Amino acid sequence: MTDRNPSSNLLEAELLTRAASGDQAAARDLIDRLGPKLLAFCLRLTGGNRAEAEDIMQETFLRLWRKAAEWDAGGTAQMSTWLGRVAANLAIDRKRRAARSAPLDDSVDIADETPGVEARMIAEDRQAALGAALDALPDRQRQAVVLRHIEGYSNPDIAAMMGTGVEAVESLVARGKRRLATLLNGLKTEDERGARDG
Repeated sequence: MTDRNPSSNLLEAELLTRAASGDQAAARDLIDRLGPKLLAFCLRLTGGNRAEAEDIMQETFLRLWRKAAEWDAGGTAQMSTWLGRVAANLAIDRKRRAARSAPLDDSVDIADETPGVEARMIAEDRQAALGAALDALPDRQRQAVVLRHIEGYSNPDIAAMMGTGVEAVESLVARGKRRLATLLNGLKTEDERGARDG
């Protein structure tokens, strides 16, 4: 992600002020500017669940509208960074609530053991394998890796979004990458084993 220039920050702040005072066109312009990247981020946070990602994005923008009166256009916080942090926190909160309310299921799912199906799926769609590996990471590691290596944010921006220090971000990214490599190597090994056995 390229660094945003000060004039872009001022334009976004002006659009926010106008949107908060009821200017629908300004609200649409601001969402058009910041929404696509925020939605892509929310989709990654929710494992591709579009409805949940859209809910998080909508709640994030609602919180921005509520903060409009106190937004500091000359401050150091970029609007995109603030939106990312709020969205990440909302995603974590939703995941925790879902885990608390999930019913206990005593049934056992039987995996499809059809030879070669998983191998073909992995070969055809590496992105799906990466998504599954990302989903297996702890929340904060996944957020740090996605923000750094998929969304392209700098470590200081990620630190601001996640409410932590730059060193902690570096550690989260490094641990997340190591875990991803382990998970993806495990999938590769299973793929190779399936190819030999098939």
